[in-house]
This record gives sequence, structure tokens and C-alpha cells, in this order.
Amino acid sequence: MGSMVTERATERRSDAAGEPSVVPGSEELADFDTLTDRYQRELMAHCYRMSGSLHEAEDLVQETLLRAWRSSATFQGRSSVRTWLYRIATNVCLSDLEAKPRRPLPTGLGTADSAPSDELITDDEVPWLEPVPDTATEVADRDTIRLAFVAALQHLPARQRAVLILRDVLRWSAAETAETLETTTAAVNSALQRAHAQLAARGLTPDTVRPSLEPAQQQLLDAYLEAFWRKDIDRIVALLTYDATWDMPPFLNHYRGAEAVGQLVGTKCPGGLQDMPMLPTWANGQPAFGLYMRTPEGDFEPFQLQVLQLRGSGADQRVEHVTAFFDMRLFAKFGLPPRLPADFVPVPPGPGTATTPTP
Repeated sequence: MGSMVTERATERRSDAAGEPSVVPGSEELADFDTLTDRYQRELMAHCYRMSGSLHEAEDLVQETLLRAWRSSATFQGRSSVRTWLYRIATNVCLSDLEAKPRRPLPTGLGTADSAPSDELITDDEVPWLEPVPDTATEVADRDTIRLAFVAALQHLPARQRAVLILRDVLRWSAAETAETLETTTAAVNSALQRAHAQLAARGLTPDTVRPSLEPAQQQLLDAYLEAFWRKDIDRIVALLTYDATWDMPPFLNHYRGAEAVGQLVGTKCPGGLQDMPMLPTWANGQPAFGLYMRTPEGDFEPFQLQVLQLRGSGADQRVEHVTAFFDMRLFAKFGLPPRLPADFVPVPPGPGTATTPTP
């Protein structure tokens, strides 16, 4: 984008986050891309939290960088480049979210659980929440990117969402947040209080997303992969918590209880024995699988991307929630192959390989 941001190598200030501030009036030009590239993955996480959409977040980051480039010549260095970019990104998101509906998951619509025998109902008009690959984002606290947290954020009005993210996630002061949103600190504190109340009312719990898998968790995921490959319904049920939930946008149906989920997979999932290989990946700081389905030609094509939430400790861990996304565009976004050969056999990766989260 050109060398438009000025910076003196020997004359820098730092903000509260320890990031260097650009000093105006310096003689040495620093390349714009060099200054902004390091922040793109965390800006992606920020725009994703705000929008709930992987595809929209990508566009919002690009719009943020474009606006930053256009205004970089007048950047006065009162804050760090990082803070400056976050301010632009927040306002880009707020402008984009005006009059847009929230992005829910089926379990967040307030409708009753479905029975496995119920007809599957699709609604492609709903702008569903989307998962984000760990490789696309950079976050210090994985709890703030997990699917349940981002889904809960979508229940907040856009400005409350921005306040909560800036204050609780980025740890900005009320004054910094007020300056970014062009409001008062009193208004910020009031919005934060209302946001906390709404999230508490919806039962959001501070679950911990672990930065790496424990051996017992890896064994659980290996068993889960093997159970789907064999379509072993009893085994799948045994790997779920008794009150496990399952949803699968764009279908409105959602299910509760391990037995109900087992019946769903057994009766509505078209694959049989050795028809459903899965490849491991990571989404929203959580283990995930790209599930493929055997075609009439014998090879495998993308079927759904499953994002798993685990519960328990040690050998007592189980899968408590699965969100199965039927958006086939996600496979390319997650770096998963468009097809698998007919002779493909899934092999549990074991610890330290493909299922290890990306930092």
C-alpha cells in the first residue's frame, strides 16, 4: 500500500500494551505493510467477534487496512499503530452492522428441541454464525473466540458488543473506549453493565479453552473419529455427555441428549460403515473435524464441519456440544482438501500433530 506512515527508529513511544507509537514529523518513512501486517490476525479475531462471520470479517479487515492507508499521512502518533488500527476496525464494524440482524446458532433461536424423527427444516435466509479457523486469528485468551462466547455476543446490540470487547477482551480503559466510540465514560460504563447483565441472563459460563490437548482429550477425539468411520452409534452415544446438544446450521433443528443425537446420526446421516472419514482441524480454539461423505463414484466429498465442545476431566471427559456447519465453503477456508480418494482411510493423528492448536 505504499510507504505512508512515518516513524523515527530512535524516537518511539509506547502505549499501555507496550506497542510502539508512530511519531509524526520524522524524516524516515516506514513501509505501511510492514507496520500493519503483524496485526492482521488479531484484527481478524476482533472483526470476527463483532460480526460473527468469517467471510464478513475478512472483508472488514481489508476495509480497515484500506481506511488506515488512506488516513496514514495524517496519523498524529497519539497512540500506537495497534490502537489506531483497532479504533478504525471497531468503527468499520459498527458501520457495517447497522440494520443487520444478529447471527445466531439454531440452539440460540429460543425454539424447542427437535426429535430425531422430526422433518429437517432448512432456513437459508438466516445469517448464521460461522466458525473461524485458528490459523486465521491470533488471540491471547482463547475463551474470547470460542463459539459459545461469539454466539452470546451476537445477542448484544452492536455498540454494546463493541464496548464489551474493548473493555473485557482488549482491556481498554473506559476513557479509551469512550474516545473510540465518541461517547462518554459514563455511557461506556452503563453499556458494559447492560452487556454483562444480558450475557449473565443467557447463562454464558467462563469455560476454559485449553491451549493444548491433554492425552485423555486426544484419546477421546481419536475414538470420536473412529466411531464415525465405523458409524458405531452406540460408541458415539457413549462419547457424549448425557445432556449433549447438537445443532447444524442452516437447519433450524437442534437436539438435546446423547440418545437423541445417536438416533439423529443413525437415521438422518446418509453414510454407512466406512463412508464418513474425518480430518481434524481447530476452530474457535476448539477441536473440530471436517467430515466427508462417500459419493456414488467411491471417493469422498465435504459434508459438514463439526466444532466440538468438551466437558469433564481425565478419563471422564465427553463431548457436550457439536455444531455441524453445512457450509461447504468452510472446507477451503480451513485448508481442508476438496475431495478425498476412494482408498482414503482416516488414521487418528495422535498427540502433537494436526490436532494441536495453532498459537
